[in-house]
Amino acid sequence: MYKPNDLILRTTTSLIAFILLGFAVYLLLAGHNSPGGGFVGGLVTSAAVILMYMAYGMETIAKIIPVNFRTVIPVGLLIAVGTGLGSFVFDVPFLSHTFGYFNVPIFGKIELATAMLFDIGVYLTVLGVTITIILNIANDQ
Repeated sequence: MYKPNDLILRTTTSLIAFILLGFAVYLLLAGHNSPGGGFVGGLVTSAAVILMYMAYGMETIAKIIPVNFRTVIPVGLLIAVGTGLGSFVFDVPFLSHTFGYFNVPIFGKIELATAMLFDIGVYLTVLGVTITIILNIANDQ
């Protein structure tokens, strides 16, 4: 019986996935002020999740991340479209964004922008679509 020796892959996957997920969060948060955003952040997160699927297997990762990525797609779309439709409530053009400064107890004064909500919607949509496509291709026998 053949047993694969994937100790190196699994060991490095833990470190690489951690770095990729941290970088994805940075890209998502920095996206409305500098290069990055929901699309690139979603792709980097997808790369980390797919790497974990490759190293540990479908069953193991399904236990660790019990998310149906097909349901993440409409949630992301609703958030992204909702930010655009929210502009009609304030009688401004579609996808007009605004920002404000707020005092948050631990972090102090921070800037919050509606563009971040749009980026989160794009992030979730890209994450769901990318992982769904790759897992469907991988499961196609």
